[in-house]
Amino acid sequence: METLAIKMRPKKISDVIGQKHLIGENKILSNLVKNKKLFSMILYGKPGIGKTTIALAMVNELGFKYRLINAVTHSKKDIDIVIEEAKLYDGIVLLVDEIHRLNKDKQDILLPHLESGLITLIGMTTSNPFHKINPAIRSRCQIFELKELNSSDIDEAINKVIDSKILDNLKIDEDAKKMIISSSSGDLRHAYNLIEMAYYSSNDQHITKSMLEDMGCKAILFHDANEDGYYDVISAFQKSIRGSDVDASLHYLARLIEAGDLDIICRRLNVIAYEDIGLANPSVGPMVDAVINSVERLGLPEARIPLANMVIILALSPKSNSAYLALDNAISDVRKGNTSNVPNNIKTTSPTYLYPHDYPNHFVKQQYMPDNLIGKKYYIAQNNKYENNLKIIYDKLESLKK
Repeated sequence: METLAIKMRPKKISDVIGQKHLIGENKILSNLVKNKKLFSMILYGKPGIGKTTIALAMVNELGFKYRLINAVTHSKKDIDIVIEEAKLYDGIVLLVDEIHRLNKDKQDILLPHLESGLITLIGMTTSNPFHKINPAIRSRCQIFELKELNSSDIDEAINKVIDSKILDNLKIDEDAKKMIISSSSGDLRHAYNLIEMAYYSSNDQHITKSMLEDMGCKAILFHDANEDGYYDVISAFQKSIRGSDVDASLHYLARLIEAGDLDIICRRLNVIAYEDIGLANPSVGPMVDAVINSVERLGLPEARIPLANMVIILALSPKSNSAYLALDNAISDVRKGNTSNVPNNIKTTSPTYLYPHDYPNHFVKQQYMPDNLIGKKYYIAQNNKYENNLKIIYDKLESLKK
């Protein structure tokens, strides 16, 4: 029997909920469908936000022949069958779920047919493709990151379920709707599953907050009197640490812990360690890794203890964003095309390269920057104990270059 999530799956890409950066008027995926053209691509993002839905909506709306497989459960033989079908139909679209798990043997079968255009690949993954997908596959695909769905997206989806009449006489109280939205944490599939279970568990098709509580559904405590949402609490958590307000940091940590959302806490702490603390206290990076390891081993409620320690340390640490600002400036130059050839002396087979370890203090004056960027400064040291020491070294090296 088809689940509600499958029954609600849109047939047209314009009916997909969320992903407004990719779908809508003059957006790239909508334009591909409008122009009746499809290229190999990888869709990645969290579970339940529409990766498979978008892939199926595109091929269905275009009327293209396609096959859907899972990289783990389907064998090489299954891929061989798809290739033969592609030859029969003069092309086919292959949708591969969990594409990051596609092993080398299966990749080797697919690659020449991707190269020839016989197969158009749409891969779906929750893993970052730049880390988890073989470069040979990745280089043949355009990569699109899907964004997490927000509360209004889930609310829109719930209203569509009610309006669709797929579940006869379905009624959802406003408090119950808020609990479904909150509990789903941006996972639309989870929201659909909650609705379906509650509907068939009731005796009158009326979903109430108390019924959801009886099912073990726990409202995520992201809403206060002003209806601050999920993303606002996460934002407040990081900004409080960045602003060195230890008590506010602990308050928002408590709200995230009560929601049981350890994943988002750990991800935020990792970002904060390098974005907001950075070179002012570089020891916190490994400390955060150690805390995340403890959290994964302990689980709640004990995980709150190392988290409390880490949040206090981060909030009270000196702050610096110099490292990521430096890199962002460099990336900006690259994106603007402000680059030129690598200097001859540091090319791969250069006979004129001077090996710094052969010289006093492991330093020798030679050119590293491309010609048009000589003298360019990306890193600007900020005023804190660790970076003051780095600046001494930096200034000394700069003087030796003259």
